[in-house]
Amino acid sequence: MPNSSSLPTGRRIAVIASLSLLLLLIGTSGFMLIQDFSFIEALYMTVITLSSVGFGEVRPLDNSGRIFVIILIFMGVSCVGFTVAFFTQMVLDGNLLEVYRRRKLKKQLGQLENHFIVCGYGQMGQIVVAELRKQRVPVVVIEHDENALLRLKENLILHLAGDATEETNLQAVGITRAKGLVSVVSKDSENVFIVLTARDLNRGLLILARAGMPGTEQRLHKAGADRVVSPYAIGAIQIVHSILRPTVTDFLKLALSGEGMELSMEEIRVPQDSALAGIELMESGIRSNYNLIVMAIKRLDGAMVFNPVPQHRLEGGDILVVIGTTENLSRFGQDLCGCLFPTFRPGAQ
Repeated sequence: MPNSSSLPTGRRIAVIASLSLLLLLIGTSGFMLIQDFSFIEALYMTVITLSSVGFGEVRPLDNSGRIFVIILIFMGVSCVGFTVAFFTQMVLDGNLLEVYRRRKLKKQLGQLENHFIVCGYGQMGQIVVAELRKQRVPVVVIEHDENALLRLKENLILHLAGDATEETNLQAVGITRAKGLVSVVSKDSENVFIVLTARDLNRGLLILARAGMPGTEQRLHKAGADRVVSPYAIGAIQIVHSILRPTVTDFLKLALSGEGMELSMEEIRVPQDSALAGIELMESGIRSNYNLIVMAIKRLDGAMVFNPVPQHRLEGGDILVVIGTTENLSRFGQDLCGCLFPTFRPGAQ
């Protein structure tokens, strides 16, 4: 009988299943050959013998049959002993709970769709995940650091323990079904490799990446990143703005974060089949019906129109940068295309 401690969990389960099937085959074949039982009779005798339920024999057994039953019982006891030892070790080692967790995680990952994958749960990753969850965007994290994994478990955040540079891990978190990927691991070289792999796996994926060192931004764009953020450059620029324009900086910070004030800034896409397509801004009702201010419009070709005039004509696919109360923004998004914030909500086009 194999040593239960020398085999991995999957192999041990396969061995137990194989042994059980083998015992059934041996028992059924033995009764058919030795006692001339039919297949059903032999299978019945094998099952009641191995299970020790105590039911009566189909027909009285001769000495050969009795010897065969004794051998079959010893084989069954050995198989049961191996099975009990295996499950006892799993319980003591915590493997049973780990197997359950892995299966549950696999099921959760398989149900993800139009989600964001965050690679790395350091200081930037934590903020990114917190903000995405605040906006109710489905998110999954790939992380290998033990301390970061503990924080993810404590915060009940869906995650996969592993290296984000490995293609199998990206596939495991459903990259082909994902809406976007954010790569914020600590090493620029790993960010470049993650972006390159992600772009190869999903050509339509929205990819955002972190650049730490000068020159990395260009490499990330070449690798396939749609947006690249340099936290040091942005931090330095924000410091300068805080010195020269502190009030403007405070306003933008509050508007973008949505904290401390009812006012918020969002971007909302106009659907191609929307009733607003072809309508002038002054006739759209955005201001009169929703009390929202359109600060800018991004066209399909990427051109930006700042402070659009009332006569500006809206088109399907335009992205409106609007400011107003969260309630009015939610109502406008709901009326426009049935979702809260169409740019970020799952399934939005």
